[in-house]
Amino acid sequence: MRRLVTAVKEGFVVVASALALALLVKTLLLQAFSIPSESMEAALVEGDRILVSKLTPEVVHVQRGDVVVFADPGGWLDDEPAPERGPVSGAAAQALTFVGLLPQGSGHLVKRVIGLPGDTVACCDQLGRTTVNGAPLDEDFLAPGAVPSEFPFSVTVPAGSLWVEGDNRQHSKDSRRHQDAPGGGVVPVDDVVGRAVVIAWPLDRATWLSRHSEAFAGVPQPPASAP
Repeated sequence: MRRLVTAVKEGFVVVASALALALLVKTLLLQAFSIPSESMEAALVEGDRILVSKLTPEVVHVQRGDVVVFADPGGWLDDEPAPERGPVSGAAAQALTFVGLLPQGSGHLVKRVIGLPGDTVACCDQLGRTTVNGAPLDEDFLAPGAVPSEFPFSVTVPAGSLWVEGDNRQHSKDSRRHQDAPGGGVVPVDDVVGRAVVIAWPLDRATWLSRHSEAFAGVPQPPASAP
């Protein structure tokens, strides 16, 4: 009996320590999210589970090309019914999601940063390309068959905000499609949860996520007078 009690105590300590460590990691470093749509193909496909570094933007500045997870700025997401679970499984799922052991999905979006504060993002030039501060982008990360934009636009990103687009442009409800919404389609930096750094699941798709810095290498800094 004493051995059983000791084993139960040790098991409790191990589980509590693991949960505390997971909570610490989630709070300070990493959080898991699931991909709910096709908007970021081919980099991310529906069902992928990603790990997001919470050092961005708190410690590391957001850069052009970063794939970021952010909270809905308002009106970007349709209401999604929550999956049906029993009281026990529902409580367990909420607890595991809270500590970061299960991925979050609803209420957040995943897009690629195209414009930083002060940048002027426009589409399309005479060759059908997106430009940032007048420099054309070679967006080799777009989904096969996708075009930079099927309609023209030109926006200067205000201070404290980001312009984001999905890699699968014709299937992405991104900044371009929310220009009539409050905020004009930009995403406040404060709404960014972090930068997606790796696909963790399924294992046959596990890989680091690139920001494709070469696509933005020729972009000049915005004018000093820009917001």
